[in-house]
Amino acid sequence: MISKDYKAREISAGELVDFGYKESITGWEQGFNFAKEEGNKWDLNEVSIIPLREDEIMAILSATLVIDGKKLDNVSLFFQTFKKQEKNDWKLIRSYIETGVPNENINKIQFK
Repeated sequence: MISKDYKAREISAGELVDFGYKESITGWEQGFNFAKEEGNKWDLNEVSIIPLREDEIMAILSATLVIDGKKLDNVSLFFQTFKKQEKNDWKLIRSYIETGVPNENINKIQFK
């Protein structure tokens, strides 16, 4: 589901990090393994789906860890762009990620 040409940018603690397909796969694998090993889980929520072009959409998602039944105070916001491929399947082609967003700010998101 992730394009081999995937490109991403993450802002974490004010630092900018650019990465690609291999780093993304490794990062998600580590994140899900950490949650699973500790008996925790991820809380993933759809914020919005935005059509960009005929063959591209953007999904805005929030993600946070739930530890001992309690959500962390901050979330990560993922702006994920998907592109329709030749066989009408969708692949993730790029992402922009903001980490450390206070949970209460999610309810303040506005679209006009």
